[in-house]
Amino acid sequence: MKWFSFGVAMLLLSSCSPQTEKVYTVDEPVADEASLTKIIGKCRNNPGELHDTPNCRNAEAADGRLRLERMRKSLGG
Repeated sequence: MKWFSFGVAMLLLSSCSPQTEKVYTVDEPVADEASLTKIIGKCRNNPGELHDTPNCRNAEAADGRLRLERMRKSLGG
């Protein structure tokens, strides 16, 4: 009975935890520029809270990668 009560309590506590946002890799926003624009927009609108989140860091890296690719293409490389 003790274990059952403990299990029910843990189940209730875990259902109250906040939902976590999906963490994107750098390659995912590179492939989908619409999501990259959306993520970067959120990060730049609230840099105090979101600047050091994995999604913001990965989106900034993806943006840098896309900019380098565009520069290479424009220079003929």
